Amino acid sequence: MFQNQSIQILIALSTIVAVFTVLYVRRSAPLEILFSLALGFFIFCGLIEPSEAWEGFANGTVIAIGSLLVVTAGLRTSGVLDHIGRVLLGPARSEGSAMFRLVAAVGAGSAFLLNTAIVAMLMPQVVQWCRRHHVSPSRLLLPISYMAILGGTCTLVGTSTNLLVNETLTQIDGELLQLDSGQQLRADSILNKYDRTWLQQYRASFAPMQMFEISKIGVPCALLGGFLLLLLGRKLLPNRTEMLGSLEDQRREYLVEMVVLDECPLIGKTVEQGGLRHLPGLFLVELDRDGDIFYPVSPSARLKEGDRLLFTGILSSIVDLKKVRGLVPASDLTAEFEPNPDSNRSLVEVVLSPSSPLVGSTIRNANFRRLYNAAVIAVHRNGERLQTKIGDIKMQAGDTLLLQAAPGFVRNFRNRPDFYLVSGVDEVEERRPGKMLLASAITIALISWLLCMPWLSAWLAPLYGADVPSFWTSPAAAIFVAAMGMIVAGCLSTSDARNAIDFPMLLTIGAAIGVGRAVHLCGAADTVAWAVVSAIGNNPYFALSALFLITVVFTEMISNVAVAALMISIAFGMASNLQVDPRPFIITVTLAASLSFVSPIGYQTNLMVMGPGGYRPKDYLRAGLPFTLLIGSLAVVLIPLIWPF
Repeated sequence: MFQNQSIQILIALSTIVAVFTVLYVRRSAPLEILFSLALGFFIFCGLIEPSEAWEGFANGTVIAIGSLLVVTAGLRTSGVLDHIGRVLLGPARSEGSAMFRLVAAVGAGSAFLLNTAIVAMLMPQVVQWCRRHHVSPSRLLLPISYMAILGGTCTLVGTSTNLLVNETLTQIDGELLQLDSGQQLRADSILNKYDRTWLQQYRASFAPMQMFEISKIGVPCALLGGFLLLLLGRKLLPNRTEMLGSLEDQRREYLVEMVVLDECPLIGKTVEQGGLRHLPGLFLVELDRDGDIFYPVSPSARLKEGDRLLFTGILSSIVDLKKVRGLVPASDLTAEFEPNPDSNRSLVEVVLSPSSPLVGSTIRNANFRRLYNAAVIAVHRNGERLQTKIGDIKMQAGDTLLLQAAPGFVRNFRNRPDFYLVSGVDEVEERRPGKMLLASAITIALISWLLCMPWLSAWLAPLYGADVPSFWTSPAAAIFVAAMGMIVAGCLSTSDARNAIDFPMLLTIGAAIGVGRAVHLCGAADTVAWAVVSAIGNNPYFALSALFLITVVFTEMISNVAVAALMISIAFGMASNLQVDPRPFIITVTLAASLSFVSPIGYQTNLMVMGPGGYRPKDYLRAGLPFTLLIGSLAVVLIPLIWPF
């Protein structure tokens, strides 16, 4: 529609700014919808052809991440991750010993497995260990999130940003091969934006990354992060000592609304006579009688049929309160359930993810019955004492909900992207221990395949000749085969595999790839690169530092994969403007897009540990800022030494 390049650049930059603004102002905005809308708008304005826009959804990164989710779900369902957690923390006798074991194991495991699943499976083990040894979970949960992030930067398959950047390099390498053979590039090729002499001079720098190339910077950063946690963890991490009295309960203070039915034996008694005044770990916030609110509630107030009582307190007391005959959660009186608490339902805790359809909706309007066959009993929000009615609470990412659910809820929804964590309060999650060895064997085979990829072409040449199928050297293909192996071997069911795939995340990645390509094709990426170079001068070290800083700031606001898709084009543009080797700029974006430490919303694992660890936003700033500064400084110094300009 708009053929003028200046107008296209203005449209592209204005749209990106609008996306970032919406995300900053409204944290609950669905990322996948925002990037899909941006991509659709770019297609409408003629910045990118529809055929090119859809290529992002068939990108190898999308296949690899989706398959890796299934592989990790197989390890979880078969009990492998549970067993590792028990073995890992079993011998630990002190906080320092537990910290050392967690730092080492999570850093190594996250280099090959999905870090969100590792954190989700370790959290219950860590909390149980903390309860037995009288250590606050706030001392250990944030470190496993940080090490999961750092471990992901240690190998090519460690995190989605590595896979995305590598897939971009694979596509560029294919186009450069066309140039080498004298073929003409497509008119929409991003290489047409660059000087051919510069491209040929640094031809080797656009080659795809090997399995351990990123390890040259990822491992030093992970080692520094682990050292900082062991050395400064006691000073940087909060110590929520108030949680030690009843660790698993007091770490989450819930809000629950109960209704007095006609058969309740408390009718006619005062609040004090009914024993509701001094319940252990529970506080009666208000009494609602036909719209008349009593706050604070007098000990002499007599209870009547239909009274609504708003409590805030710990989990065990809420469970005990629910056992009182004729005193039922307000949700039981809606269309969700019959008003009698039935014995075949279980209590389940869930933590909402940003991609959950519940985020931004009130509990009253969320229709839990239709979506999950469950009802909300109580709500916890990272240290806040909620005082509004349950139905009026507007849900946010990171909220912990206590649900009354049908049997099998944990099994059916444990891998759904709607929730970061699903754990039964009075239900044991189903496992397939008979498949533990099979799941372990498939994972070991996958890791071995990935490790051997640099040499597979040479090894298979006698069998295939010069044309060794790319299947053998594709990480996405290897992970996909392992995922299918998990399903065929029965390590998880097909429904579990479907539930494990985070479709909103994959939609975000596909749309972000298209948006990043459009920003590059219209010249907006080059414009930003030129502006940065003009502002800081022609010193490549300053340019690299600026690129690192911008990427880290952006990744604290939106998805790391989305940031990588946008910033990789700017990295190319900066190197082209400076006429230097693009490899250090590529590595900088790959690393910086994953380093999110100062915000609970910057990375999934940070948000996952927020509720169980009792963390507040300032805790992330206090612990994460030194992490970002020290690890960032190390990266900016080492990258030009390892990959010279």
